[in-house]
Amino acid sequence: MNLIDYLNQNYMMLVPALWVLGFALKHTPAIPDWMIIWILLFVSITIGSIAFGFSIEGLVNGITAAGVAVLGHQMFKQTLLGNNSIKNNKEQ
Repeated sequence: MNLIDYLNQNYMMLVPALWVLGFALKHTPAIPDWMIIWILLFVSITIGSIAFGFSIEGLVNGITAAGVAVLGHQMFKQTLLGNNSIKNNKEQ
């Protein structure tokens, strides 16, 4: 079972766009880290609904696109950085 299988093909373009937006938000000092996922979720649902129609399916696909983007980023980050990023965060 793959999460990407549940994502409508029209929403696939949202995932890299959300990665770029998340990267920009991460480097914006005025926005706390905990707020980034909520902003990405809101943007994903909003853009998805505007582009593909306001419906329950649009809402679910917007949520799934945000989830895939955040999960993909975390998998990438944890795989490349591993425990080093966790150790560095604890030392600071």
